[in-house]
Amino acid sequence: MNLRLIALAGACIVVAGLSACATEEIYYGPSGPYADVDYDAYYDGYYGPFVGGYWGAGGSFYYWDQAHRHYHRDPGAHFRHEGAGGFNPVHGHAPAGGGGRPPGGAHRP
Repeated sequence: MNLRLIALAGACIVVAGLSACATEEIYYGPSGPYADVDYDAYYDGYYGPFVGGYWGAGGSFYYWDQAHRHYHRDPGAHFRHEGAGGFNPVHGHAPAGGGGRPPGGAHRP
C-alpha cells in the first residue's frame, strides 16, 4: 500500500512540474523556435494598444498585457496571420524568453 502512495505522489509531482513549464512560457515569454524572431500579424484592437507578443505553439498568439505585466493567449482570434476588415497590421520581435519583460521592437506602422 505504501509503495502505491509513493508512486502516486511521484506521478503528481511530475505532472505538476510539466504544467508549470507551460504556464511559465505563457507568463514569461517564448522559448525555443518561437523566441527572438521578427513577426507580422493583424490585430483588431480588442485588448487595447498593441505592445507586443509572439506566435507560439499551435499557431496561438500570446500578447503582452501591460497592466498585468505578462503574456496572455489570445483565444478570441483578435490576432491573425492574414488581414481582414477591422484588422490593422502590426510588426514586432518576439523576445528571448524569460524574465517577464515586455517585448522589444514592437511598433505599429
